[in-house]
Amino acid sequence: MKKIKYLFLLILILLTACGKDKIDVKAKDTLIVAQGADARTLDSQKAIDTPSVRVYQQLYNLLVKKDENMEIVPDLAESWEIVDLKTTIFHLRKGVKFHNGEILTAEDVKFTLDRMQEQPTVSFLIGEIEKVEVIDENTVKVITKKGFGPLLKHLSHPGAAILNKKAVLEAGDAYGQHPIGTGPYKFVDWQSGDRITLKAFEDYYEGKAKIENIVIRSIPEGTNRTIALETGEVDIVYDVEPVDIDKIKENKKLNFLMEASLGNSYLGINTTKAPFNDVRVRQAMAYTINVKDIIEVAYKNTAVPANSPIGPKIPGYNKDAKMYEFNREKAKNLLAEAGYPNGFKTSIWVNDNIIRKDIATILQDQFKAIGIEASIETLEWGAYIDRTARGEHDMFILGWVTVTGDGDYGLYPLFHTSAHGRPGNRAFYSNPKVDELLDIARTSIDQNEREEAYKEVQKIVQEEVPVITMVYTNQNVGMQKYVTNFKLHPTGFFDLYNIEFAEIK
Repeated sequence: MKKIKYLFLLILILLTACGKDKIDVKAKDTLIVAQGADARTLDSQKAIDTPSVRVYQQLYNLLVKKDENMEIVPDLAESWEIVDLKTTIFHLRKGVKFHNGEILTAEDVKFTLDRMQEQPTVSFLIGEIEKVEVIDENTVKVITKKGFGPLLKHLSHPGAAILNKKAVLEAGDAYGQHPIGTGPYKFVDWQSGDRITLKAFEDYYEGKAKIENIVIRSIPEGTNRTIALETGEVDIVYDVEPVDIDKIKENKKLNFLMEASLGNSYLGINTTKAPFNDVRVRQAMAYTINVKDIIEVAYKNTAVPANSPIGPKIPGYNKDAKMYEFNREKAKNLLAEAGYPNGFKTSIWVNDNIIRKDIATILQDQFKAIGIEASIETLEWGAYIDRTARGEHDMFILGWVTVTGDGDYGLYPLFHTSAHGRPGNRAFYSNPKVDELLDIARTSIDQNEREEAYKEVQKIVQEEVPVITMVYTNQNVGMQKYVTNFKLHPTGFFDLYNIEFAEIK
């Protein structure tokens, strides 16, 4: 019945749309983008989830950023010099304006990095920084406790966006609803759960954006996002559901882009709760999962099996880390050894995401075959992130994108003891050897030493499986053909600054 209603709605909208005049792209001044969830906050230091970053990335700049090849390039820092093992000096662009008219200074950079140290969500990014010193108005010195191999890559993370000291202090706790950056767009309005409106910043240091307004809409249901694209209600859709990909490819008015991402999809397991505190139980579940079913049913063959939390594009990836092949008998034996020959009851949490719901249903069926009865609970995105950070779950399905392109970000937040909860370690996993290896890799500036440490970490966590990394995912976007200059980025965070509307010939 639900499918019939959707079909009727689509036919009705399409018939209505047929009577509309052709879009005059020269007169069009608003880009409408749809994604699957609303931002949690626009304070870059309090949320690094994908829906939030995709919005606030348009509002802020970083000291340094990553190009399409994941190479570090200048942003607000036009140059930098590595003085010694612990010292890096950044030279800021002069005359850069914030949206409130304030001029960027080294004091804003110091304030930003100092404030990051106090925020649980992002403190792990710069925890190795000992102090930040202002040399003059446009020069800032960053001093680390020891060596810090991934410093520049961590400063290119969206959570390290440079804030305006005055704006943050004036807004206080309300800053996340009144963000001020130096980016190409400035904040206008937020209708919670529906849309966020941005406007081109006249004084952007690289020049005003071509498109005057951006509206980023929250449309949780993937089918509805696709319908909105087909009818011209939106211009760009992020994360097209696999079942809708062919519809977009076959539509002559639309374009579809897809590339391998730096992300994965994993089943997180609360290792502090029985029976999950027994590694044999976690291994049994890993052997029970037939990833082929997940790839075919949930992803429609748009993902590939994973053997590690970080993928082949990340330096230090361990191709020899353990791949769990489907083996139900081995799973049953491990459960029996752990004292659960008849299985147990548990739950799997998901947010309102059709792929994760499909995966949960598949896992529910597969676990049932070895006696594990798993109920499925669906939570709203904000509650999902908050409650898994507090450890209220048994199991959950989530993804992780190594957005810095460095093994530290792909492993440290998920597995270091200091990162329990909100920074990323929602499995509440703790292993002193893993902590030691991650600390070595983080403080070393010898890339070979770092990569060897990461390979060993992957070997350990694949044996102990605090998370079961199921697949490496692709990123995809559907858009109107008149949208030009949009480019995918390996991080899955997309820059809207260069987009233009063009006549379709």
